[in-house]
Order: sequence, then structure tokens, then C-alpha cells
Amino acid sequence: MKNLNKRWLQSGIALTCSLAVILTVIPVSADNDKVNSLESQSSSLQSELQGINSEIMELGEQISDTEMQVEMLNSEIARTSDELAEAEANEAQQYEDMKDRIKYMYEHGNTSMLELLFSAEDMADFLNKADFIENLSTYDREALNDLKAIHQTIEDEQDDLKLQQASLTDLETQLKSQKSELQAKANATSTSLADVQARLDAAKAEQAAALAADAESRGEAATETSASGSSGNSGSSGNSGSSGGSGYIQSGSMSVSTDDLTLLAAMIECEAYQKYDGLLAVATVIMNRVESPLFPNTIPGVIYAKGQFEPVGSARLNKVISRGPTALSMRVAQDAINGVRLASVADCYYFLYEASGRDGVVVHGNVFFQSW
Repeated sequence: MKNLNKRWLQSGIALTCSLAVILTVIPVSADNDKVNSLESQSSSLQSELQGINSEIMELGEQISDTEMQVEMLNSEIARTSDELAEAEANEAQQYEDMKDRIKYMYEHGNTSMLELLFSAEDMADFLNKADFIENLSTYDREALNDLKAIHQTIEDEQDDLKLQQASLTDLETQLKSQKSELQAKANATSTSLADVQARLDAAKAEQAAALAADAESRGEAATETSASGSSGNSGSSGNSGSSGGSGYIQSGSMSVSTDDLTLLAAMIECEAYQKYDGLLAVATVIMNRVESPLFPNTIPGVIYAKGQFEPVGSARLNKVISRGPTALSMRVAQDAINGVRLASVADCYYFLYEASGRDGVVVHGNVFFQSW
């Protein structure tokens, strides 16, 4: 009877433990769904914000180009204005000269013309002087007409330049208006992203708390089960349970080649001090990018992306690869591949040296942040 009661007691404890485990799984699963939903929203907003920022940059380039063209047109308008003033002065001078000649001919009458003609020594000289008188009048008319044509050409050119200037000025105004609208949209999207990110952080904290409670519940159940069966000397010791500490979270693991593992280890060694958390923080950023649709989906793709990591361009990365990363760097890289992430920077995609002055999470000399 004593043994029967004991078996009933053990069965009751086991049933109670099983129910406790099942009940803890339900909220953990719900927390996972909430985190996944918020991560999807965050990723979508980040993608939208990146697109808006790209449009803003493109509009900024168009505005700069338009401003340059307006400045060039202003210079051309100034040049044509000077040429027009010169043409007007020449036209006025030619007109004054012609008036003086007409006045002289009117005051002296035909006598001077006749005297000029009769002073000819022979027929050839007479014809030459007659041609001279006629050509003088023709020259005045043609010269004045030429100057008027030049004046009109310059005036037309200036009018055309002013029309172009007005058109470009209107375009510049429109582009600046579009840029302002996009900037307002970017600000609104950033606010939404910050709100989603705050909710995501809260959800991750709830998830971590639920996981911790689950782990604690499992540990207590294992202890009770072990205690209830200790009289037979045949109870199992149970699993010790690996806890990464409150500073780490677990993400999905992935399979990579030895070369990619070495590349990751070399990069984090270049970018961080030889401290576990400092190295893991950089590795977390790199792996976040690999897992994000906004970046290349491979470790080499992320690391060798144009202008992203200074050690690539300075050849420091190649030097570390050549001599081989340290054992700690390789260990951290392997942990990151296995899914370990530093919790404080789990939502970060960028980092700079701490002295940059940018706001963010500081980990062993680097400051980590979500977006530019």
C-alpha cells in the first residue's frame, strides 16, 4: 500500500509539472507571434523609410543641378545684357554719324556735290566720285540696318534666356516643395518606426521574461521529479539548462562555409576590442543585416558591400585573414552563426566609433544604432 501511494504521489507531481509546462508554452508562443508581427512591421517601415530617403537624395541632386543651371543662365543673361548695351551704343553712334552727314549735305546743298563731281580730272575720276557719293548713303543705311539686326538678335537671345531662367526657377520651386513633402513623410515614417520599435522592444522583453519563467518552471519541475524518485537510487540527474545570461538572446542559426566563418571572425576583430560582448555586438549587426531584406543575404555580401566597412578598403581585413583571427574572435563568430545575439543591440544595423558623438547603445568603444 505504501508503494502504491508513493506511485500515485509521483504520478500526480508529474501531471502537475506537465500542465505547468503546457501552460507556459501558450504565452511564449503568443509572445513569439507578437514579436514576429512587430519585426515584420519594423522591416516594412524601414524599407519604406529607405525608399523615401533615396527619393529625397535624388531630389536633392536635381535641386543642386537646377540651381547650377540657374546660376549659369544668370551669368549668360548678364553677358547678353552687356552685349545688348554695347549694340545699342553702336546703333546710337551710327545714327548720330548719319544725321551729321545728312545735316551737312542739307546745309551745303547740291553745290558741294557738284563741286566734288566737277573737280574730277577725267571721266574715270568723275565716276568714282559719283559712286562714292552714292555708296556713302548706301553705307549709312546698311550699317544702321545691320546694327538694328544685331540689336534684335541679342534682345531675342536675352528674352529666351530669361524664359529658361523662369522655367528653371519654377522647377526648382516644385522640387523643393516635393522634397519638403517627402521630408514630412519621412519624419512621420520615422515616428511610426520608433513607435513600432518601442513596442517590439517591449514584446522582446516580455518574451525574454516568459522564456525565463518557462526555464525556471522547468527547473523546479525537474527538481521535484528528482526529489520524488530519490528513494530508489535510480533517478536521472536532469539537464542543467544553458542560460546565456540576461544580456543575450537566441536567434536562428545558419550553416556557413569555413571561409565565411573566418571572414566574420576577422571583421569583428578589426572592428571591436577583444572583449566577448564587444565582438558579439559587431557580429550581431552583421548577422542582422544578413537576415534583413534591406541588405545582402550572405556574410561576404554584407561585409564587402561598397563603403560599409572601413577595414575592407584599408586592407586591415586582409591582414587579419592572412594571419588568422584570434581564438576569441573565432568563438564569438561561431556563436553568432549559431544564433547568439547581444540583446542590447539586437535591433541595430549600424555602428560607429564611440567618439563619433552619435546617440545609441555603447558597447566597448563602439556606438550602435538602428538607422542613419
